[in-house]
Amino acid sequence: MLRSATCSERFRRAVAALLGLAGLLAVGAGSAAAGVLQDAEAALKRVFPAPLAVAKKTAFLDAAQVTRAEQLAGQKLPSKVVAYYAATDPATGKPAGWAYLDTHLVRTLPETVLIVLDTTGAVKQVEILSFNEPPEYMLSAPWLAQLHGRKLDAELRLQRGIRTLAGATLSSVAMTDAVRRALALHQVLEAAR
Repeated sequence: MLRSATCSERFRRAVAALLGLAGLLAVGAGSAAAGVLQDAEAALKRVFPAPLAVAKKTAFLDAAQVTRAEQLAGQKLPSKVVAYYAATDPATGKPAGWAYLDTHLVRTLPETVLIVLDTTGAVKQVEILSFNEPPEYMLSAPWLAQLHGRKLDAELRLQRGIRTLAGATLSSVAMTDAVRRALALHQVLEAAR
């Protein structure tokens, strides 16, 4: 014998269906690309807080500078035009650090990072500004921390001084390459000053 559902049973079923749909949407969102995480201006204010003055700079590399930067980085440069930021202490007029934007492909989608250098030209920190691959491929803060204090040398390579992140090998490669490019560009630009 069939009986019709009471009002409270229909309500419970509707709530269960909505919760199930919400769960499906949450799972789908978890596998979606992360996209923009922070804008460059906000990241710059955080890494170079007031009263430091930050100026956007553009450098146009000549053929010799491109060749030298590519030798140092161990890879081709994507462009002869370099956009970077220089922070200055207004009280002393001395440099307080630099930051280089780098946009590159991880697997098939782009990532943009801000590579911050201290006054010695070593990596101070790396900020991921946008990441369009699935979030599980994004590098963790502990992984990024191993880049802090690094200079451009033979140890700044995966499986040497930098460990690969299991499950995010291509992200590890892309980030290490980006840091090498920024450090190489910085050396070339500093030599020209």
